[in-house]
Amino acid sequence: MKKTILWLSVALLLACTPRTGRAFSWRTDLPEAAADARQDRKFLLLNFSGSDWCGWCKRLDAEVFSTTAFQDYAASDLVCVLADFPRSKELDPALRSRNERLMRHFRVEGFPSILLFSPDGELIDKLGYQPGGPDAFIRAIQQARSRHLMRNPGLPPGPKLPPE
Repeated sequence: MKKTILWLSVALLLACTPRTGRAFSWRTDLPEAAADARQDRKFLLLNFSGSDWCGWCKRLDAEVFSTTAFQDYAASDLVCVLADFPRSKELDPALRSRNERLMRHFRVEGFPSILLFSPDGELIDKLGYQPGGPDAFIRAIQQARSRHLMRNPGLPPGPKLPPE
């Protein structure tokens, strides 16, 4: 009986221990993130957001980006970059300037705008808020990845990430 209790205690402790490995986080250095995506052969998700004022951005964050399902998927399959345009908090001027250049480069006109890139930095899809929570959003990413991988090799590539 004592051995059973001991093994159950060990199993419970292991189940409650935080996972090791790379955790999900939003990055802000696009060139560094793009290099990591290329090296790790992961797709890159670039999120243009007005995090503290845009209602749809807040909703997308609450319903998708803040969920364990999305964060687990992203940690293993994506490199995620946030180009934020807050109104209530100050951004480092250099970061704000980089974000504005990115917004002009990709002609982003509204928030949220989510751009998905191949590991080689080719734009493969544009996403935004959609209902259905993390499962629907992850499915949209997976469908875009599948379309990209199965496309005709004779087609010209899409726009690329800007060199910095």
